[in-house]
Amino acid sequence: MTKTSRTALVTGGNRGIGRAIVEGLAREGFVVYLGARSWAQGATAAAGLAGDVRPVQLDVTSQDDIAAAVTRVEHDFGHLDVLVNNAGVNVGNRRPLDRLPKPTEETAEDMRFVYEVNVFAVVTLINAFLPLIRAAEAGRIVNVTSKRGSLGEEGAWVGQPSLSYSSSKTALNAVTAHFARELADTSIKINGAAPGHVATEFNNFRGTRTPEQGAAVAIRLATLGSDGPTGQVYEDDVRLAW
Repeated sequence: MTKTSRTALVTGGNRGIGRAIVEGLAREGFVVYLGARSWAQGATAAAGLAGDVRPVQLDVTSQDDIAAAVTRVEHDFGHLDVLVNNAGVNVGNRRPLDRLPKPTEETAEDMRFVYEVNVFAVVTLINAFLPLIRAAEAGRIVNVTSKRGSLGEEGAWVGQPSLSYSSSKTALNAVTAHFARELADTSIKINGAAPGHVATEFNNFRGTRTPEQGAAVAIRLATLGSDGPTGQVYEDDVRLAW
């Protein structure tokens, strides 16, 4: 067990924005646990990255996977400096879509599917890893959200946002604020990172930003100093109104 190593865990770390976050944190000198739904995907992604990157099977909806990941980090280091909740889904991950559905075309089952990953799993992961984050000198939690989750930010509702996805990110922003309030008297900081419209598999590569550009805000929030903010949502260096 090495107490002095800086450690991080990134969910959904095998591709897209998550992989770029893993790469950036490893470049900063962190030992990074790359979470992926399958061991094979995680191992393949980790093998292509420089630094100390360790794959871990982590389906964020699996209590067994979460418990095993906690046990592994606890055994290896006894603390976790950074938790990045990056894994996310949209309605299109549940059923084939040729366009974003209108609210009247989405179902309660669609919302349950999306919320299970985008909201409920985040709460479960934070609570599961919190003892290890408390054991770190200055823990950081970053929840990857979206400008689509804002109810007050200009431009957030351009076009037809998905009811399930957008509202799940609104809920995630509220989750971030509630945890930040409880942890305000500790050295732990928790913030939301909105990566912008990034070209990934998630949106059939329709985005205008690279994964590295989208990951930058999460990496910055993961490495905040003691005077940094908590309970906020940022896109790049801009604090969003949500």
